[in-house]
Amino acid sequence: MQNSLNKERNVVEFTSPKVATDVIKGTAVSPVSKLAEPPKTAQITPIKTKCIYVIKKDGTKEEFDNRKIVNAVKKSATRVLVELTDVELKEICDFVNNNIVRMNKNEVTIAEMHNLVEGALEHISPNVAHSYRNYRNYKQDFVHMLDKVYQESQRIMYIGDKENANADSTLVSTKRSLIFNELNKELYKKFFLTVDELQAIRDGYIYIHDMSARRDTMNCCLFDVAAVLKGGFEMGNLWYNEPKSLDVAFDVIGDIVMAAASQQYGGFTVAEVDKILAPYAEKTYQRQYDKYLCLGLSFEKAREAAMADVQKDFEQGFQGWEYKFNTVASSRGDYPFITVTAGLGTDVYEKMATLTMLKIRMGGQGKKECKKPVLFPKIVFLYDKKLHGEGGVNEDLFKAGVECSKKTMYPDWLSLSGDGYVASMYKKYGRVVSPMGCRAFLSPWFERGGMKPADENDAPIFVGRFNIGAISLHLPMIYAKAKKESKDFYEVLDYYMELIRQLHIRTYEYLGEMKASINPLAFCEGGFLGGHLGIHDKIKPVLKSSTASFGITALNELQELHNGKSLVEDGQFALEVMEYINNKIQEYKEKDGILYAIYGTPAENLCGLQIKQFRKKYGIVANVSDKPYVSNSFHCHVSEDISPIQKQDLEGRFWDLFNGGKIQYVKYPIDYNTGAVETLINRAMDKGFYEGVNLSLSYCDDCGHQELNMDVCPKCGSKNLTKIERMNGYLAYSRVKGDSRLADHKMEEIKDRVSM
Repeated sequence: MQNSLNKERNVVEFTSPKVATDVIKGTAVSPVSKLAEPPKTAQITPIKTKCIYVIKKDGTKEEFDNRKIVNAVKKSATRVLVELTDVELKEICDFVNNNIVRMNKNEVTIAEMHNLVEGALEHISPNVAHSYRNYRNYKQDFVHMLDKVYQESQRIMYIGDKENANADSTLVSTKRSLIFNELNKELYKKFFLTVDELQAIRDGYIYIHDMSARRDTMNCCLFDVAAVLKGGFEMGNLWYNEPKSLDVAFDVIGDIVMAAASQQYGGFTVAEVDKILAPYAEKTYQRQYDKYLCLGLSFEKAREAAMADVQKDFEQGFQGWEYKFNTVASSRGDYPFITVTAGLGTDVYEKMATLTMLKIRMGGQGKKECKKPVLFPKIVFLYDKKLHGEGGVNEDLFKAGVECSKKTMYPDWLSLSGDGYVASMYKKYGRVVSPMGCRAFLSPWFERGGMKPADENDAPIFVGRFNIGAISLHLPMIYAKAKKESKDFYEVLDYYMELIRQLHIRTYEYLGEMKASINPLAFCEGGFLGGHLGIHDKIKPVLKSSTASFGITALNELQELHNGKSLVEDGQFALEVMEYINNKIQEYKEKDGILYAIYGTPAENLCGLQIKQFRKKYGIVANVSDKPYVSNSFHCHVSEDISPIQKQDLEGRFWDLFNGGKIQYVKYPIDYNTGAVETLINRAMDKGFYEGVNLSLSYCDDCGHQELNMDVCPKCGSKNLTKIERMNGYLAYSRVKGDSRLADHKMEEIKDRVSM
């Protein structure tokens, strides 16, 4: 009789139905098969011999108990819908018991034990044996996964993490969150991704953003704060009445934002905040006006005093937001990326809101002699030339916005009167497409028709909607793969786009099974469109109006790889690729009924990771992978020696090909020159851009001196500086009290900047 030991799988294979021999160290073993008809039931009894111990994987020992074998094989059988009889279970146990006795050892390793169990199962039920073996591998995978998480946790605990400039990894709460994120990311890879998807992300052809959060919740949003406030709402099992004054409105909105932003990832935008606050300012005015009249003041004096109170509440309210949004970390461990948009309101309270917000931002926060601007909320100015141009009713707001931008880099500017998608929605329907966070934009969703208008009277709705996540293509790597394998580039591109498409479809299906209780303010209290569900209702109906993004990075490097020319020198191939991707995404939208969007990825950590991935596969290629970072989205390389106007025109070629997420910015080689800032902003607004003013702001934390781009304070000689740089579509601290919060590759990119 013969047997063989499969060394690759480390399991016993039986060649005879009666006997399996030499399982371990050549020791003969007893037959597994039945020598006579067994009774209908069989009693499983513990092994009757000297005490034998099993040595577990961690080195600990425990007394052998064959009831654990029964439990294990039953679970394996259940996974493949097999029910083992008592007789079969006894047969397995007898086989293991007899062979342990014949081994004549006091201690048996867990690996030896598994071999024996697998050997018995191969004879009785190969399907169950396969299930048992897979479960063993599954546990081994978990060992490797947890080891990786442990290694990452040690790095985070003692070194820190610079993947997200808005997360302070020196804090205990942030460290805990980062460690949990590492575990959640590994669970996502293990249980959500197919082998092909896993291979694609490991090689670097695609990048799945925010893997640590994608299984739990949604990405960036335009949260409908006004809908939540109206009539009151419930939060944390407490009922909040709708505010009756401006100061209370600021407090309550701050609580709503912090609570809701913690239940998602990505940017959180409160759109047209000036119009949200105005009704509560009016309530405060009326209350104070009536009070002052009762005190005997004249109508004019009462009006002046009441308006002064409203102004004070605006100032304290915006200052309170700046304190809260920049010092209170969310449950995710970072400071939520909060954006507010404003500038279209024309009545007295709406204009007061915008002007005061800009005033507070320019004033900065900190000690009296060392004030500097904060990062949150990001401010976006909604620009309408009819309102903000020369002689317009809101020209004063525009002038104030320019002054604020040249001092703090915010607000960013969104054109509603130029060309392109965002402006067309405003001009045709009067609806604003505010950016979600730094640059993501929603595709139109019509009130009655959904993806397409039901009729000429149907209108799009944007506030209250969100994105379910972004997955980016690494176009230079895909191009290099096609050339190396002598394949058509577009054929290889199609393969990776299809991977992303299927991931998005599964994400919709997966998230749709979540209950509204995951984010009550959004799904139960009206923060999201259709968000008036019961806490036990599934959120699937609300997901239909959300978008899913295909991200794009490194267009400049793609062009370089194609013909050795940059986007400044050429760019035609990059344009052709983007037109192809747009056409393919439109096909997907029609077939799947899903609002896919094309997103110019604001790669922060990714711009360094993609270089490492490219070099590993294809080495160092001049102007492609010879620097420690790749270019963001469709932007010209930061080192290009071009003027702001040239950069606006060159990047403008791609503007309408990235309607799911885009921003344009230039570096202003000026020293607080109001005229130059205003000229370039006006030019960008005429072109229909979402424009960022890019400076390098430096502040001495010792004496309070401030100027553009200093590394040593010229006034006191201190290196204890805070520096604010434009990360991508948002601002970040490149130095805090002399130390950097940014990754090394990002600091290298900042050092190389000429035109950005």
